[in-house]
Amino acid sequence: MPERLAEMLLDLWTPLIILWITLPPCIYMAPMNQSQVLMSGSPLELNSLGEEQRILNRSKRGWVWNQMFVLEEFSGPEPILVGRLHTDLDPGSKKIKYILSGDGAGTIFQINDVTGDIHAIKRLDREEKAEYTLTAQAVDWETSKPLEPPSEFIIKVQDINDNAPEFLNGPYHATVPEMSILGTSVTNVTATDADDPVYGNSAKLVYSILEGQPYFSIEPETAIIKTALPNMDREAKEEYLVVIQAKDMGGHSGGLSGTTTLTVTLTDVNDNPPKFAQSLYHFSVPEDVVLGTAIGRVKANDQDIGENAQSSYDIIDGDGTALFEITSDAQAQDGIIRLRKPLDFETKKSYTLKVEAANVHIDPRFSGRGPFKDTATVKIVVEDADEPPVFSSPTYLLEVHENAALNSVIGQVTARDPDITSSPIRFSIDRHTDLERQFNINADDGKITLATPLDRELSVWHNITIIATEIRNHSQISRVPVAIKVLDVNDNAPEFASEYEAFLCENGKPGQVIQTVSAMDKDDPKNGHYFLYSLLPEMVNNPNFTIKKNEDNSLSILAKHNGFNRQKQEVYLLPIIISDSGNPPLSSTSTLTIRVCGCSNDGVVQSCNVEAYVLPIGLSMGALIAILACIILLLVIVVLFVTLRRHKNEPLIIKDDEDVRENIIRYDDEGGGEEDTEAFDIATLQNPDGINGFLPRKDIKPDLQFMPRLQKRVARRNITRCCLKRKTVENHGFNELRGQDQKRK
Repeated sequence: MPERLAEMLLDLWTPLIILWITLPPCIYMAPMNQSQVLMSGSPLELNSLGEEQRILNRSKRGWVWNQMFVLEEFSGPEPILVGRLHTDLDPGSKKIKYILSGDGAGTIFQINDVTGDIHAIKRLDREEKAEYTLTAQAVDWETSKPLEPPSEFIIKVQDINDNAPEFLNGPYHATVPEMSILGTSVTNVTATDADDPVYGNSAKLVYSILEGQPYFSIEPETAIIKTALPNMDREAKEEYLVVIQAKDMGGHSGGLSGTTTLTVTLTDVNDNPPKFAQSLYHFSVPEDVVLGTAIGRVKANDQDIGENAQSSYDIIDGDGTALFEITSDAQAQDGIIRLRKPLDFETKKSYTLKVEAANVHIDPRFSGRGPFKDTATVKIVVEDADEPPVFSSPTYLLEVHENAALNSVIGQVTARDPDITSSPIRFSIDRHTDLERQFNINADDGKITLATPLDRELSVWHNITIIATEIRNHSQISRVPVAIKVLDVNDNAPEFASEYEAFLCENGKPGQVIQTVSAMDKDDPKNGHYFLYSLLPEMVNNPNFTIKKNEDNSLSILAKHNGFNRQKQEVYLLPIIISDSGNPPLSSTSTLTIRVCGCSNDGVVQSCNVEAYVLPIGLSMGALIAILACIILLLVIVVLFVTLRRHKNEPLIIKDDEDVRENIIRYDDEGGGEEDTEAFDIATLQNPDGINGFLPRKDIKPDLQFMPRLQKRVARRNITRCCLKRKTVENHGFNELRGQDQKRK
């Protein structure tokens, strides 16, 4: 690397050095062309230019700047000479001083203030900074006054190929479907070069594959990777590692290069059919296995993955298609054989099935590779098991008449042991279904007998459960429901449907229907009920009533005449015989009560009591109520009058002005003032009868107890006065007591 860089620098600097030697001493560039030469006139020319300036009255700069260049990454024992500043105002007397300012002045670039030579004192890197803007000025050496305005110039760092290409996004990963055709695009990669893409070929990249051939290829300029072989099989190899190189300098010798890796994964397509691992499968299953139980699994392997490997399983042939089914397990990708119907070892001991596995998702591009399915044979052997007894019927329906004799056989159930050993069976009744123990069963032959009488009118159906148990193995039991229907016999006589009571109007007409009755029978004949009605033989020629059978199986009672009178007879009893159509027929006698009532002209019943006749003729119930109300009102008025008259005899106003002080009780003691509530008992004034019983003072015992003896009338009068003038009495009494107290003091 150092030798190659030295050669490049030597090739580049040789013509520049020759050019610099041939130029006049007043001009310096590194490197320069004719447009970049520092131009300056001779003193004579300056003078002429000065005369012209005086005429035109404008100043002219004595030197013009252009760009300077310096190679990057150059280092040596001495600072690198970049260029020289010089003005024609400098006569060589060393009175002019050159000043440099701007980017890197003093740190990167240094100027000789006498000669104007600019040197690079540090190693430069174009990738860090490509150019520097500097300002140059010539000043007086002694006074430091500017001799010319400052001028700005640029020093550009010239690029060399010092950066190798880099893959910033590597390493890369890509996928491509298997079985792809030649030239299928896989992906593209990109490398970057930090060198100057404008100057030279330092950043011109060319791509190539170092590792991964002959499977993939790459476009040298676009870096697009493509398949180089057709029909690459994922099942043979799924992943490929490709090493890619990017080289600058257009791929020529001496260029720098960078590499990255690309991992290419082949994605799966459905290009392989399923294949059973074996052509014949053997399974065995007990005959008493529960329906839906998995008997076995078959699996067809598929080299594809994911949904391309999904297969569906079916039973396409065999002698057990009705007994078995197969379902697909999406997780394990196998087929599960299950039992659909019960097995019987004694009937058939083995079955043969033909199962098929077929891909669910088929790619039409590869349909020519053959059918994407496979078949296998499954043999299933049924094993004998100790099974419970089997009844001859899943349910039983028995019928028995309700008048059947006790211990008579009403039906029979049968069961057998399906095993080859054929164990004897013992029968019993589940007493939880026959709590009243109305039935019995013969344990040996299964005959059901009647234990208690039946009554269809109480219960038509009896549901019991029969248990069959193997004698050799009591754990093997079976149950069967038995429904017993009780058949009807004619054992109930008909009777009235309800308690009827008929009402007959006194003003009724002959032939008028008094009441319509119907009958009921608890029995349930097959052809329905049909009743016959008749009167008692001794009342066939009843003078008052007759009967008539209606089409709806009811009976109407009619009056034979009018003029019924409650005073003569209030109630009539009419016995009626009701017979059914059973064999033999049954009958009963029901009595209809007929009451004679008073009715309005339109036949509305008003009264059925005999006492109603004591009222005057034509007096209605409303009139009677009005009369009673008037009588009660008169009685109330009389009571009020007597009460007021009694109170009127007693004096309510005090006529004589007697001294109320005669009723004041005096005590020879000092009172307690207004706060003494025990000194005066107002209850005497409030209770008129208290005058007869003297109430002494509560707090002290008086010296003299005076009990006035007045007549009762006078006492009441005085008490009345006290009541009317209670406030006056109280004030007078208290004032007197206060006066006595003051005298003592």
